[in-house]
Amino acid sequence: MKRIFSGIQPSGEIHIGNYVGAIRNWSRLADDYDCIFSIVDLHAMTIEYDVSEMRERIIKTAAINFASGLTPDRCIFFVQSHVKEHAELAWIFNCITPIGELERMTQF
Repeated sequence: MKRIFSGIQPSGEIHIGNYVGAIRNWSRLADDYDCIFSIVDLHAMTIEYDVSEMRERIIKTAAINFASGLTPDRCIFFVQSHVKEHAELAWIFNCITPIGELERMTQF
């Protein structure tokens, strides 16, 4: 079975655009693919935030995804900051990736 990985930032309140653009599609994909979904809270730390508010958004984001059918029996769902290897791997990439390569990427 093919695998799909995607994530959602808890940088604001979940709205209809999140549901239509991602969550509903994730629920459909979970029927036919081996899906791994994440709340990418480390990515959301690029803007100013309050720690307790971020924690609340993470819980709300997880609850909405679970309520939409993304249950543990259908997919893997995790919070990015709970997997220390994400930050460790980012550190390694930051140390070995030349700035010239980064500047050629549209995401940088």
